[in-house]
Amino acid sequence: MFRYIVKVLISAVIITVVSEVSRKTGYIGGLIASLPLTSILALFWLYNDTRDVEKVAELSTGILLFVIPSLTFFIVMTLLLRRGLSFYLTLVISSSVMLAGYAMFSSILQRFGVRL
Repeated sequence: MFRYIVKVLISAVIITVVSEVSRKTGYIGGLIASLPLTSILALFWLYNDTRDVEKVAELSTGILLFVIPSLTFFIVMTLLLRRGLSFYLTLVISSSVMLAGYAMFSSILQRFGVRL
């Protein structure tokens, strides 16, 4: 239970730091948010919990593969916000495009024999 609480607290601190820094400068907040902190923490916790390097490698590969379609979220969000759409509508549309990108990318990967 203690390990779970530590995981939650570390994650909350990272999100809070990004939010607070972004209030002062969006670019530095973006830099911090773009760091693979979540991925590093997930890889760290997975290895600490399992000591299974194969599981860690599989997670790392999954992260690598799915970074590509997740970029669509930020591209669409930036374009729509700069065109004057409301934040919440932009969030919904960007998330929908990203989910469609995940589905399409998963389908492409499976056609090339990559099992997910």
